Order: sequence, then structure tokens, then C-alpha cells
Amino acid sequence: MGNKNKFSDFRVTARIDQVGIGDRIARIRSRSIKKEAKLQGLKMILNMIDLTTLEGADTTGKVQQLCNKAKFLHASNPELPTVAAVCVYPNFVSQAKKELEKTRIKVASVATAFPAGQSSMEVKIKDTKLAVDGGADEVDMVISRGRFHQGEYSYVYDEIAAVKEACGKARLKVILETGELGSLDKVRRASDIAIYAGADFIKTSTGKIKPAATLPVTCVMLEAIRDYFYETGSMVGMKPAGGISNAKLALQYLMLVKETLGNGWLSNEWFRYGASSLANDVLMQIEKQRTGIYQSKDYFSKD
Repeated sequence: MGNKNKFSDFRVTARIDQVGIGDRIARIRSRSIKKEAKLQGLKMILNMIDLTTLEGADTTGKVQQLCNKAKFLHASNPELPTVAAVCVYPNFVSQAKKELEKTRIKVASVATAFPAGQSSMEVKIKDTKLAVDGGADEVDMVISRGRFHQGEYSYVYDEIAAVKEACGKARLKVILETGELGSLDKVRRASDIAIYAGADFIKTSTGKIKPAATLPVTCVMLEAIRDYFYETGSMVGMKPAGGISNAKLALQYLMLVKETLGNGWLSNEWFRYGASSLANDVLMQIEKQRTGIYQSKDYFSKD
């Protein structure tokens, strides 16, 4: 099924030292970044953002507007990098692919009955193939949290492995919806299951519930990625999503990635932000660093 390494008995994963995690996050939050390093970090963040529209009221016009924004950010200032991807529902993938065909921006799509994940395996596989057949470069799936809470870890593992197989060449991001998992120990267990089942990325949240991404949860997930890398030599990506709306917080995530995983993960191949509203604040901060003057929020589209 394309799984990386059989995690057959779902061994008892590392117990999480919540005090230790809290201390690490407090140190990250207390740090300041010098101007040149900050500007470099802001550009890096912009290049790691997945611009996203995932609403019931999405239309072809809204998807076109989002794709235009993704293209315009770079076209208006070639010194700026592009965003990493535009993420849409499966039925909009072919449109987004066409809109972005002359760019390096990838098209991502949610699947597997996003955001609740409450559907059959058959429907989830069809949903995934709809996205892939439309041309999606990446697929963001949600795990079956109900099955996870029932202790059916083998089911969760097998489902991820099956979706990974259905993805073909598309990269798979596995959403844990950490705000529903209940503890950092469960976040670690879910991370391990997703990684061993074949995830190319593990992702905190759908962005539809609170809390979404947090620094402590991200730290636990990064440690799971680190330990897997030490064991196998294989890299897995990370995507915090939801609740990251300003550049200051995004820079703290970047510092956490660097300290936990090293420079090898500091690219959009291995780290992403699921936070469309973040792009505007990053652009404002870049201009502040470059000119010393803040631009008005009205200069940027909200989509």
C-alpha cells in the first residue's frame, strides 16, 4: 500500500514532557531577531504559505481571485518569492491548475470528506482520486478521529496507507485535527501512525475548529518527525494550519523548526503554513523592514 515501514503493533510512543515542552516554547517566544535575519525569515515564510479557500460558498470567481493573488504577489515585486501552493476543494482543482499553469505554484486539494472525515473508505478514495485526476500536486486528508479515539489505530493506519496509494505521484499531507485529540501524548501517537503509514507531511488542523495550530502541539509533531528521521533517514514535512495570522508568530514557528529539525527543513518542500491571512501581514512586515514604513492593510486583498 505504499506504507514506508510497517508500524504493526503501534508500539507505545514517547511520553511527552509537558513541562519541558512549555519551557522550550517560552524560550522561543522570548527571542528577538535582528533586521537582516528577520527579512530573510519573512521571505522564507511567504514562500511557505498555502493560500487557501475552503468554504461552502466557494465559487469559480473566488478561486480565480485567489489564484490571481498568488500570481500577483510575485509579479508585482520579482524580488519576493511566490507562495507555495493554492489549496481548494477537489471540484476546483482543474480550474486552479489552469490558472497557475505558467507558474511554479502548486495546487493542493483537501480530500477524504474534509473536514470531519466521517465517510466510508470507498468515498474517501474516490474523493482523493477526484483531486488527483484534476491535477492536484498535493492532497490534504483528514484522519478518522472517531476511530482513533476508539483505539482502532490499525484502521487509521490502513486508511492513511490506502489514501497514500490513491495519491499516486501527489504528495500526501495528513491532518490530525489536534484540537480534538485531547493530549500531547495522543498528538504524538497520531503523528507516529501517520508518518509510518506513508504521510509526506503531517498537519495540525483543518482550520475549522479551535484550538487549531499551537506551538506546543507543533513541537511534539516536529519531534516525531525528528525521531523518524533518526531511525530511517527519511524526511517528513510539517504543516501547522489555522490561527497563525501574524508574522511574529510565524517567525516563532520557523525558529522552532530550525532548532528541532535543522536547516534541511527550512524550505517549502518540507515546511508549510496553512494560513491565508498570514500573507498580508508578512507583506506588510517586509515593507516595514525594507522602507521603515508600514503600508495600510487596505493595500492588500483579504482573500
